[in-house]
Amino acid sequence: MKRKGLLLVVSGPSGVGKGTICKALMKLREDIKLSISMTTRAPRPGEEEGINYFFTNRDAFIRLIQQGELLEYAKVYDNYYGTPKAFVMEQLDQGVDVLLEIDIQGALKVKEQYPEGVFVFILPPTMEELKNRIVGRGTESAEAIDKRFTAAYNEIDLMENYNYFIFNDRVDLATARLISIIEAERLRIRPQSVKELIREIKEESKC
Repeated sequence: MKRKGLLLVVSGPSGVGKGTICKALMKLREDIKLSISMTTRAPRPGEEEGINYFFTNRDAFIRLIQQGELLEYAKVYDNYYGTPKAFVMEQLDQGVDVLLEIDIQGALKVKEQYPEGVFVFILPPTMEELKNRIVGRGTESAEAIDKRFTAAYNEIDLMENYNYFIFNDRVDLATARLISIIEAERLRIRPQSVKELIREIKEESKC
């Protein structure tokens, strides 16, 4: 039986290391496709078009919203972020698992449209460590850092909307936990597919 792909949505507070975990996962698992988000913010040092994000301007992004061409979108720190819909849905229909690494606002919008997705919340070992990671980036002002850290406290309250949580104490351990979630979800019995699976198993036993 050809199963429908899993939409794996990974998010968490800014600076928690969700991007690092997702990169580690993609190096280990060639059977998972990465969905690339679109944003109106300027590229950070080292970021590349079509690899880290699709970078666009505000007017073009708003046109995509109006045309219904985004699976989700959100405004975060004065910039827009979103996920092109067509690529994700085509992969899922083909039985391919898709990894979507996005901010928390975006993840909740995806859940509204696609509640059967698998939603994973990444947590820092401690809040002090989270602040150290944000400061360690060296890319933002003190005011911006305080804004992100304050937002993180509020965002943790939204963890109840997720299916799983992972503490990012070590990247290798966090990645292993994420792989365990994927394998468990691939084997989970779903009402929409279990009858067909049972039929196929019984048909094979008659051969």
